[in-house]
Amino acid sequence: MGNRQHIPLQKVVTVLPRPVLRRSKTLMRRKWRLRRKRLRKPSARLQIATGGAAGSVSYNEGYNSGYNGGYDKGHEDGYRQGRYDGESRNEWKEGVESLIDSFVPEYEVLADFTAEQIVAAGVESLRSRFRHLLTPDELGGRVLHALETKAPFSLVRLGDGELLTMAQDTVLGVQQVREQGSFLGYAGVNVPDLEARDQLRDAVRKASVVGIPKLRVRNYQPLAVAVFKAHGIELDSLTLTDSLINYYLYQAGYLSRITSGRRVLVVGTLAEPLSNYLRGCGVNVAAWVSPVDGVKDVPRVMNEIAAHSFDIAFVAAGVAAVLISQRIASELGKVAIDFGHLANSMLKGEAPFK
Repeated sequence: MGNRQHIPLQKVVTVLPRPVLRRSKTLMRRKWRLRRKRLRKPSARLQIATGGAAGSVSYNEGYNSGYNGGYDKGHEDGYRQGRYDGESRNEWKEGVESLIDSFVPEYEVLADFTAEQIVAAGVESLRSRFRHLLTPDELGGRVLHALETKAPFSLVRLGDGELLTMAQDTVLGVQQVREQGSFLGYAGVNVPDLEARDQLRDAVRKASVVGIPKLRVRNYQPLAVAVFKAHGIELDSLTLTDSLINYYLYQAGYLSRITSGRRVLVVGTLAEPLSNYLRGCGVNVAAWVSPVDGVKDVPRVMNEIAAHSFDIAFVAAGVAAVLISQRIASELGKVAIDFGHLANSMLKGEAPFK
């Protein structure tokens, strides 16, 4: 190509011997150490404490040598492990950087952009594919409309417990669900329980609004998408909101608005103390139903619920809350809210009624 001279491989080895490469690495390491703090001369008090000038020299040499050696080793180890100036090791960032590397062609780089900028650009390019989650105001408006028109309405929320239950023998094996969902017994599901899995599937399909996790971490949003696909549930067929919408409704002040002038039914293990608390806040609690002993207890609980007159139900009953909330709407024509751990927060004083 042109007048470029071909240099034999043997000459390349001769031109760049290994000692030169080693020296180059040494220079790079020195550049990494530029931020090292310089030690000042010891004070007179320190000299006396270490045996005068001679003692201080010996002490200083040992101290400096140990300090510098330890600092250099720690700094270089940290650099090699992917640490950044001014921040501790960030596994998320390291993972994203590695993922970006896997998509950039060989012998090409995106050196002018940070990982955050690259991810932001990618997300922005997919804006037309965003799926809207109902905001607190949008959902609150729907709840109020259902109450005013006496229309059935159910809000169900899917967390890791519900999603792992639905994942049994579909997305995950039973043993995997046992290992990752060790808390499911507390939430009301004894794995394996394929009947509960299928009941949740049907409840999700029939619910007015379904809350899904916004977090893209294991057993949350990615598991929700995988579970829906496994059960043949199309995302476009669902009206979605954030699975934490119970808290967001509370923060937006909708609890007082949807309970004002209405008869409220409280369902769940904490139903009695929560009812007493709400009554103390001026809420007209018509009745409470407790306990709810897991998903197997739902038929009995529904029979008890049907015996009461109410306008809206707050259901805090673990995984069973999804089934109960949906059935209250479809079978009794009422409004039901999957209340979740907001009940605990209110009773602890963390979320005063408003």
